[in-house]
Amino acid sequence: MHKTRLEAFSDGVLAIIITIMVLELKVPHGEDLAALRPLLPVFLSYVLSFIYVGIYWNNHHHLLQASKHVNGRVLWANLHLLFWLSLLPFVTGWMGENHFGSLPSAMYGGVLLMAAIAYWVLARSLIAAEGTESLLKKAVGKDYKGTVSVLMYAVAIPVAFVSPWISQLVFVVVALTWLVPDRRIERLMHNR
Repeated sequence: MHKTRLEAFSDGVLAIIITIMVLELKVPHGEDLAALRPLLPVFLSYVLSFIYVGIYWNNHHHLLQASKHVNGRVLWANLHLLFWLSLLPFVTGWMGENHFGSLPSAMYGGVLLMAAIAYWVLARSLIAAEGTESLLKKAVGKDYKGTVSVLMYAVAIPVAFVSPWISQLVFVVVALTWLVPDRRIERLMHNR
C-alpha cells in the first residue's frame, strides 16, 4: 500500500483538529483590552494545543518520510494516534474554560500521555513493516526523548491535583523539547 493515502488522511484529520480548536475561541463582548482578559486561559490552552498538534504533524511527516511501506498494522496504529489527538479539542476547551483546573489539566495530560504512547506504537509498527535494518530503525534508535516525554506526562497527571500550574509547566517543557523536528530522521534522510 502506498503511504501517500495515509499521509493525506492524517493531514486532513490534523487540520480538522486545529479547526475545531480555533472555533472554541469566542469573540469578546467589548472593544477594549479588558474584554480579552476572561479569554486568556482559553487562548493559552489553544496555543499550547496548537503547538502540540504542530509537533505531531511535523514528526509524523518525518516518520513517514523515512518509511517506504505501510500495512494494516501501520494503518491501525496511525488511527490509534489520530484518535488520541482528536480528543485534544475537548480537553483543551475544558482546561481553558476552567482556568487550568486540576481535573481538566490531569485529563489533558492523560490525552498527551496516550498520544505519546500511540506515536511510539506507530513508530514501532513502521519499523516492523520496514524491517530491522530500515532507515527509520537507525534514526529512532533507543528514543530517549520519547521515553522521557512519556515519563514526564505520567508525572504531570497526578501533580495536576497538587498544583495544576506545575503540571502545565511540564507540558510546556515537553513541548519545547519537541519543537525542533526530530533531527535524527532529518540527518539520515539528508545523508541518504
